[in-house]
Amino acid sequence: MSQEIIEHEEKDFTKNWVSSSRFLFYLQVFVVLAFVLGGCYRMYNQRYKGKPDVEVQGSSTYKPVYK
Repeated sequence: MSQEIIEHEEKDFTKNWVSSSRFLFYLQVFVVLAFVLGGCYRMYNQRYKGKPDVEVQGSSTYKPVYK
């Protein structure tokens, strides 16, 4: 009977620190990778699209033009 309990404890996530630490390590790596890739994707979607064509008043240029 005690042999069954020992075998069950070896398979249990909370009792076996080797498998639980391995699982938590890979979970951490996956979460960090997901955040990095998500941030890169978000920055790519909201990137600077280029210099827009803006109409500037003649009186506010370096050499102002008045009527």
